[in-house]
Amino acid sequence: MAFRMGLIGKKLGMTQVFDAEGERVPVTVIQTGPCVVVAKRTPEKDKYTALQLGFEQKKAERANKPELGHFNKANQKPQKVLLEIRLEEKEAGKYELGQVLTAKDVFQKGNCVDVIGTSKGKGYQGVMKRHHLGGSRATHGSHEFFRHGGSIGCRLTPGRVHKGKRMSGHLGDVRKTVQNLELFDILPEENVVLVRGSIPGGKTGYVLIQNAVKKVAYKKKRHEVVEEKSKNPMKASKAGQTTAKKPAK
Repeated sequence: MAFRMGLIGKKLGMTQVFDAEGERVPVTVIQTGPCVVVAKRTPEKDKYTALQLGFEQKKAERANKPELGHFNKANQKPQKVLLEIRLEEKEAGKYELGQVLTAKDVFQKGNCVDVIGTSKGKGYQGVMKRHHLGGSRATHGSHEFFRHGGSIGCRLTPGRVHKGKRMSGHLGDVRKTVQNLELFDILPEENVVLVRGSIPGGKTGYVLIQNAVKKVAYKKKRHEVVEEKSKNPMKASKAGQTTAKKPAK
C-alpha cells in the first residue's frame, strides 16, 4: 500500500476561475489547515507508523479531561477534528509533535490530489433514484406500479432473495473518494486551496486531501477543433484545396 501525506480540510463551496489561457475552470474551495500534529504513532509502541492531525480549534470548556490531557502533550489547544494518516517511518520522521502544517508545506500547485469525504445523505429512496431502474410502463391498464422495483423472488430454487439485490433503502451518507483532481491553486494567506472539479459532501463538510496515489501532475485535456472539408468539389475549402476544373470541350 502506498502511504502518502495529506491534510484535513473543510469544503466551503464551488466557484469558477480562469486559467492563463482564458479558459473557465470550475473549482471547489477547500479550507485546508492549519493542521496540528497532535500525536505520533511509532512501531515500538503502536505497531504502526502514523501522524494524528488536528483541525479547527474548539473551546476548552467543550473538551473533557482526557481530551485536554491528550492535547496538552503537544502543547496545543483542543481541536474539533482528529484524523490519523499512515506514513512510512522515514516520512513520519520529518514531522515533529506540535508542528503546524499548511497547504504549501504538503502540496504543490498543479499536482494531482485525492479527496476523501462523506457524500450527502438523501434518506430512504426507491429503486429508480437509488439504482436508476427504469420503472414500469405507464400505459393504459397500469395501476400504481409505475416506480416499483418489480419481482424479487426466485421461486422454489433457491427459495430466497439473493444478497445484493437492488432494492429501495438508504441512499448517500457514505465515505467516497475522488481521485486525480488537479490542485489548481494554493492561497496561503487564506489557508485555502482550489481543486478542479467537484468533491463529495455538502458545504462545511470535513474532507481529507492527500497527494494522489496514481498520478503526480495533472495533464490538461486538449480539445482541438478540426475543420471538416466539404465532400462537394464545388464547395471545397481554400486551405490547400482547389476547386474542380471543368472538363475541356
